[in-house]
Amino acid sequence: MSDVTAALDKLLSDSYTLYVKTHGYHWNVTGPMFNSLHTLFEDHYTELAMAVDEIAERSRALGVPALGSYQQFSELTDVPEDTTVPKALDMVANLVKDHETVIGSARALVRAAEEAGDDASVDLGVRRIDTHEKTAWMLRSHLE
Repeated sequence: MSDVTAALDKLLSDSYTLYVKTHGYHWNVTGPMFNSLHTLFEDHYTELAMAVDEIAERSRALGVPALGSYQQFSELTDVPEDTTVPKALDMVANLVKDHETVIGSARALVRAAEEAGDDASVDLGVRRIDTHEKTAWMLRSHLE
């Protein structure tokens, strides 16, 4: 199960970092698409807040402590932190890349969980892939 719990830690770290970034973009978005992006980002960070809880609780169900600090997340995440306030469409483009990163982490979880015969973690990973693919598509639609 160590491969599964390591994949859960990675998915949790990427998801939490994306949550923080999306929430920051929600607070700071400006421009003609303010209302639609402000609302969209809120929908996304709200969904991510629920997701990180589910991912962490899956680790606990497997008997492993869940990560719970910025330092731990920052050591594992591949989602880059953004300390700037980009223009609205740059925010959208950044989030598309970040959701694609999380999709990769969720796929790694599915592979590890399949090898371990852990159907619950497979299911969690597949649901996260589906959610992030849909979210990336919605965000990409703003860039066309």
